[in-house]
Amino acid sequence: MVAEEYFDRSRLFRRLKSGPHGQFVELYAARLVKDGLARHGTWRCLNLVGDLLSWITRSRSKLTNLDERMVERYLKHRARKQSIQPGDRAALKRLLSVLRGADVIAPAAVPPISPQDQIFEEFGDYLQRERGLASRTIIRHLPVIRRFLREVCPAGASDLGKISQEDVTRYIERHARDWSADSGKAMCWSLRAFLRYLHHRGLSPLALAGCVPSIRRWKLASLPTYLSAAQVQQILDRCDRTMALGRRDYAILMMLAKLGLRANEVATLTLDDIDWRSGEMFIPAKGRQRARMPMPVDVGAAVVAYLRDGRPISSCRRLFLRTLAPHVGFASGCAITMVAKTALERAGIRGHAHQGAHIFRHSLATELLRSGATLSEIGQLLRHESLDTTRIYAKVDIEALRTLSLPWPGGVQ
Repeated sequence: MVAEEYFDRSRLFRRLKSGPHGQFVELYAARLVKDGLARHGTWRCLNLVGDLLSWITRSRSKLTNLDERMVERYLKHRARKQSIQPGDRAALKRLLSVLRGADVIAPAAVPPISPQDQIFEEFGDYLQRERGLASRTIIRHLPVIRRFLREVCPAGASDLGKISQEDVTRYIERHARDWSADSGKAMCWSLRAFLRYLHHRGLSPLALAGCVPSIRRWKLASLPTYLSAAQVQQILDRCDRTMALGRRDYAILMMLAKLGLRANEVATLTLDDIDWRSGEMFIPAKGRQRARMPMPVDVGAAVVAYLRDGRPISSCRRLFLRTLAPHVGFASGCAITMVAKTALERAGIRGHAHQGAHIFRHSLATELLRSGATLSEIGQLLRHESLDTTRIYAKVDIEALRTLSLPWPGGVQ
């Protein structure tokens, strides 16, 4: 039962609507309908809001004074009698949004910006304005720069000019082996960009970007992790397509397995990216590019099944939406990775180095290569900018490599 049907029968809603704050309860109810909450979630939100309004009256406070701090005081009061559920804060945050939209309470206070946040905000503007980087690329610099500033420059902007070459090299020596070689390279990439920015802005008299060492990592040193065609089909067959969630996940997995899309590409697809007349899709690819790809019949059928019987009613134009309210698109490709990881676990497939969305991309390339496709054709399908990126799949074609092997000196051993 959706929220709109629940309100027609709910005695709780009628009681709150007839109370002193009835008009605001009606606004809140309209928001719940818009967000597409189910019956239990609607009841929980109304019950919580009703208890908050009663608490405000008993404590002789005014609704116009309601803000985040008052909400926290109420939750502490409520926690003495019953446990706080995971969605309670979100329900009250939704109430604050409704009341602010109606100009009943004051706008949210802007939190003070720390010196480190100020530095990174200006750095992000520089990367976007001067270097043309996308927002999601800029965000990747944030954890590295935060950690670097916390250790090397704790006083903020006043100490930026005091950063020395020794500070940079010692920091890298301490953290280069914290994670994988790829993570170490990414850390050095972020540091070079940040140190180059400091010198460009005159915040540091030294050009320290040149003292950031390179992390050694041999090209094509690893093998791609992939699944067999039977394993991929097993994963697809385990999706419960009698449920809306199963139809959504099946359509997502079909795009990963049959088209080799990246997780973020699937997450950011919109309804407008599909041209049903021509049977093509426009993929939001790397570097703010859009790639045109044909949509196979089986992938299109999976998407149509989801759109007809699985996609929630929503004004959001994203193709794939959250099943829980509010029904909006995914925040990032991490959600697609979790869908893929859950599907692997459901099919009982374990023991692979990678357990996410990218393993389907590797699996598609490997299967195409074994079916006779050339590296150039695979690179075009996967939209690789360089053929070197595609060459890693040559190492999984064992039979073709046998023809290139030289005889062992001295005969067979």
